[in-house]
Amino acid sequence: MSFQSIRSVFICVMFVSTFLFSTQSYAHGGLSLADDICKLVIGPYTMHFTGYQPDNTQEKEFCEDIPSTGRTVVALDYIEEALRPLPTEIRVIKDIGSETDIEAITILHVPSKVYSNGSINFEYTFTQPGKFVGLVTTGDKQEHVSRFPFSVGQPKGILSAAVQSPLLILGITVFVGAALILVGRRRKQSSDIKSS
Repeated sequence: MSFQSIRSVFICVMFVSTFLFSTQSYAHGGLSLADDICKLVIGPYTMHFTGYQPDNTQEKEFCEDIPSTGRTVVALDYIEEALRPLPTEIRVIKDIGSETDIEAITILHVPSKVYSNGSINFEYTFTQPGKFVGLVTTGDKQEHVSRFPFSVGQPKGILSAAVQSPLLILGITVFVGAALILVGRRRKQSSDIKSS
C-alpha cells in the first residue's frame, strides 16, 4: 500500500471519527462558556457560574463538566440586579432519562430563598462518576428554570467516547475496513491497466 493510500485512509478515518464523535456530544443546556466567562442562562437572566474542586485542582475553575469525583464547590453570581429580590432554588439530580419522581433522584437540594447579596454558594461531594442534571429555578412563581446536564469524573475526547460507545468503535472499524477494501481494489485495477 502506497503512502498516498495510507494517508487517504487516515484522513477518512479522522473525518468519520470526528463526525461520529460530534453526534455523541453532550448538550449543556443553559450553561455555556462565553467571553471566557461561564454563564448560566435562566429565562431572561444570566448568572456567572464558577466551579472548583479545592481538594483536587486547588483554584482551577471549571465550567460545565466536573473533572473528577470529590468535594465540589459551586458559586453562582447574579449578573442582573433584577435577580436579587427573586427567590432561587437549586437542585442536582441523577440523569436517568426521566424526572417523574424528582425527589427520588435528587442528590442536592438548596431550597428556594432570596439571595439579596446576589451570590449563591454551595458544595457537594460526588462519590461516584456519572451523568447529572443541574436545575436552577428562579422567580416568585418559579417561572424561570435553567436545566443543564453535566458529567462528573468522565474523561473527554474521542478515545473516551470510543470507550463509552461500542457503536462508535463499530462504525470506525467498518469504515476503515471499507476504505482498505476500496484502496485494494483501486490498486488492483491500476496494476491490471498497467499490465494490459
